[in-house]
Amino acid sequence: MDSSTFHILATFFYLFATFFYVAYLAFRTRGVGRVATSVAAAGVVVHTVGKGLRWVESYRLGIGHAPLSNMYESMSFFALCVMAGYLLLEWKFRQKTLGAVVAPIAFIILAANALFFPDEIRPLVPALQSDWLLYHVITSFVSYGAFAVSFGVSALYLVKAKAEERGMKKDSLLALFPDLKFLDEINYKSIAVGFPLLSLGIITGAAWANYAWGTYWSWDPKETWSLITWFIYAAYLHARLTRGWQGKKTAVLSIVGFAAVLFTYVGVNYLISGLHSYA
Repeated sequence: MDSSTFHILATFFYLFATFFYVAYLAFRTRGVGRVATSVAAAGVVVHTVGKGLRWVESYRLGIGHAPLSNMYESMSFFALCVMAGYLLLEWKFRQKTLGAVVAPIAFIILAANALFFPDEIRPLVPALQSDWLLYHVITSFVSYGAFAVSFGVSALYLVKAKAEERGMKKDSLLALFPDLKFLDEINYKSIAVGFPLLSLGIITGAAWANYAWGTYWSWDPKETWSLITWFIYAAYLHARLTRGWQGKKTAVLSIVGFAAVLFTYVGVNYLISGLHSYA
C-alpha cells in the first residue's frame, strides 16, 4: 500500500472514532469508551505510518523531503496534530466525552484534504529547500492542533452555556458533557500550550525567511496574518491572567483566534498573493 492509502484509512478511523465517541457520550458504557479511544489511537498510528511512508516515497522518487511542503501534506499533518493532541488531553484528564467534539474536526480536515488537494509528491521550490522547513512547520502545526482543540471546546462551551440559560434538561445530550468550568479550563490550557509553540513557529519562520530571502520580516500577507493571530491569542492570555476574563468572553476570543488561524493557513494562500503563494 502507498501513503495515500494509509491517509484514507486514517480518515475512516477518525470517522469511526467520532461514531464511537458519540455512542459513548449517549450510553456512557465503559467498553464503548475504550473502543472509541482505541480506534482514535489506531487512526493516529496509521496516519503516522502514512506520513513516514510518504517521506520514503519522496526519496524513492529522487525528491527527498519531509512530507510537510504543500497543502495536502500540511493539512494531513494538521489533522494528525489535532487527533494526537486530543488523545494526550484525554489521557491527562481521563475525560472521553470531548472526543465527540474533537474527532470530527480531525475527520473533516482529512476528508477535505482528500477532496480538494492533489496528493502527488512534488519537488520543493528553492525557498523550501532548508532544514527550517521542519522546525517552522512542526511548531506551527502543533500549535494549530492545540488551537483546534480549544476551538471545539469553546464552541461547545457557548452552546452549553446558552442551553443552561434556557433551562437545559438534565437528560439532554449537552448535559452529558463536562461542566462549564472544566470546559473553560481546557480551553485555557490548550491555548497555553499552543501560544508558545505559535511564537516558536513565527520565530523559526523569520529565521527561514532570512535564509531564503535575506530578510527576517517583509510584511508579506502570511507573515502579517500570523502576527495578527499571535496578537489575538496574546490578548486571550492577557485578558485571562490580568483581567480575570473567563467563560463566554474567552470562548469567543478563542473562536476568533482559530478563525484567524484558518485564514492565515488557507485564506491567505488563495485570496492574497505574496511570497508564500507557493504554499
